[in-house]
Amino acid sequence: MPIGEKVMLRVRMSQADAHYGGNLVDGARMLALFGDVATELLIRHDGDEGLFRAYDSVEFLAPVYAGDYIEAEGEIVEVGKTSRKMRFEARKVIRPLPGSDSACEVLDEPIVVCRASGTCVVPLEKQRFQT
Repeated sequence: MPIGEKVMLRVRMSQADAHYGGNLVDGARMLALFGDVATELLIRHDGDEGLFRAYDSVEFLAPVYAGDYIEAEGEIVEVGKTSRKMRFEARKVIRPLPGSDSACEVLDEPIVVCRASGTCVVPLEKQRFQT
């Protein structure tokens, strides 16, 4: 997988994700999505799940609620001997219509809800693909 190639997943936030009053979803849920994206990036790049070492930056930019559809996207931006620096973004692409129990709207412009960057590692003995 070349540097800069992106991986994206889309999930709907459920009532089980709502952690606060008003069906607000905990920001840590976005970080869990980024972890899933990072795992896929590492599998595609190295043939191994690797390990998330650290986040360098995390910005929560807009609220996420139960019923929202979130796209989480990431890319490897730098490759070291065992380290892989990554950048992530989560966007709200569909949201429930207020006052309705079933209607939703596809947003004309996605709303960026979270951005982050971090580093993952894949030990040399676990790397199956040449980079």
